[in-house]
Amino acid sequence: MIRSVLLIEDNEQNRYLLTFLLEQHGYKVLSVADGVRGIEAARTFVPTFILLDVQLPVMDGYSVARALRQNDALREIPIIAVTSYAMAGDREKALEAGCTGYIEKPINPETFVAEMELATSRPRAGDL
Repeated sequence: MIRSVLLIEDNEQNRYLLTFLLEQHGYKVLSVADGVRGIEAARTFVPTFILLDVQLPVMDGYSVARALRQNDALREIPIIAVTSYAMAGDREKALEAGCTGYIEKPINPETFVAEMELATSRPRAGDL
């Protein structure tokens, strides 16, 4: 089975780095630069995981996560927030919006894929 990732990230350098890391670990990656295109891509690509920046143009990551969770075909796909939002309560806000996990930027390239895979194995806040 091919493992695939939808990367929803507006920063071109971050998209490049994450795509490189994921492809080195055998993932097929589709990246988009905003939330609206991310929702559309999720419907057609149906990835194994979704990596979601929170601070996006057009539609923020919290709204994207909520929209994805309302779609029956996408509801169970793990969503990991990958964000520079690291204040008290930001992790909880991402989980409450429907994210499965939360990884703070800047990422550690040496451990990122393992962190992502671990984050996808945790139950969402609404599942507890």
